[in-house]
Amino acid sequence: MNRRWKVTMATALAAATAAAPVAVASADTKRAGARTPVPAYPKGDWVLVAQEGFDRRLPVDGAAWRRDPLGKDSPWHVDQFDDDGDAFRAISDPDLTRQLATLDIYRKRVPFGRDGWLTAEVAAVDKDKDGRPDSQPGLSSVKLPDGEKVGLISEPSWDAGVLIRPTRPLPARYRVEVTLRGIDFGGKRDGGFEYDGKYNGYTQEPCKTGFPWTHRGALPGKTRCEYGDVKNENGFYYMTILDHANPAPHGNPGIHYRRKVIMDGYNSNASWSQDNGICNPKTGEIYSTVDGNFNGINAIFPRGDMITRTNNFGNEYYYKTACGEYSGEGTWGPDGQYNDILTSAELQPELLPKAKYTFAVERDTSGYTIEMSGPFRHVGQTTLRFHHKFVEDGRPIWHYNQTPGEYDGRFDQKLTHTGANGTSTTEHSWPAGSAYPDSFIIGDPHLNYYEGSARIDDIRLYVPKN
Repeated sequence: MNRRWKVTMATALAAATAAAPVAVASADTKRAGARTPVPAYPKGDWVLVAQEGFDRRLPVDGAAWRRDPLGKDSPWHVDQFDDDGDAFRAISDPDLTRQLATLDIYRKRVPFGRDGWLTAEVAAVDKDKDGRPDSQPGLSSVKLPDGEKVGLISEPSWDAGVLIRPTRPLPARYRVEVTLRGIDFGGKRDGGFEYDGKYNGYTQEPCKTGFPWTHRGALPGKTRCEYGDVKNENGFYYMTILDHANPAPHGNPGIHYRRKVIMDGYNSNASWSQDNGICNPKTGEIYSTVDGNFNGINAIFPRGDMITRTNNFGNEYYYKTACGEYSGEGTWGPDGQYNDILTSAELQPELLPKAKYTFAVERDTSGYTIEMSGPFRHVGQTTLRFHHKFVEDGRPIWHYNQTPGEYDGRFDQKLTHTGANGTSTTEHSWPAGSAYPDSFIIGDPHLNYYEGSARIDDIRLYVPKN
């Protein structure tokens, strides 16, 4: 926390929340591939109200584990897309119930920082049900080679997750940022996926699968080792905004329904990723992901009017990059040869910790801005900023409204989810009268994907000065 801070965080957050006006739809029109001008970050317009520099010992790793009881009474319950949620039971029971019975989930929820403004959410699977998690993921304060202290997110096994989130939802107007000092969640090193005895950041033991959570529910009659191997897909959420107050690691399908703004890395060597594209911020050209270093960062605004991905659990994406703007249902690059994911830039992990990257999301009176700064591949040290209005060219950001008055129900849809054993219907995915608080996450939100470690520093929250 800034020692020169003149007001309490609670006072500042309350004032910022009360001052936010209602969002209005954009009347602008832009062609696909055009860039939207984004004003520079106006430092003088913001006041720092909370900061974590990881200079002190953290209470996370010493906290006791607690078994998650699951169900609607669980402290980690969110909605019908929980790990044992009604939607997944409807499409895949009795298989889901049988497969969930083979494991337990243990968790920690630990506030930290000045006035407990941040919360660590740590979770791990107990596959042999011996009453303790099978791995020891965590968050601790460690020293860099020069003696500087940073936060270490440690996740030695894929069947676990570690997140940092705000203890209370974010205000109506804010800027939140984090500094990255080290990352090892997959991708290539020295041109290859195999390094330090790992493949794509995973230790190479067999039977690392996505069991038992898929976007179509549990797979009928399959054992853990008969599910798909996960080692081709690794990644990290550098700064992402979700639409509820208590984010925590879960099976990976549910989060796809809950993201407002995404800034993540998806380091995938899977076959379905081979046609993805990467923007070269220096030249404005788009090249193939197979020519990249698989350490990209994606700047994504989920579309609230297109729920087409992953069995209606996920939104279509909208990309804003230095190479232009594109909707995810289209194509990009020379002759439209790339599709699905358009990565904004590539990190250079080998430059860390001497170098650093800063990632930020802002919410103002008109929409959200994604910002990333650092020594990106091809272009070197630069800052990239992308703004999307709450509703732009008739295209909304998913669940953007924090209050009912910011939204009139026009994008509500009925969604049908289908699995091997049945269907589930979400009658109203975004009704009038709904409201969705903003929470950021940093880390890995998946209990059945991703493995590695990251070093982070200087998580900062700003609110408008006036």
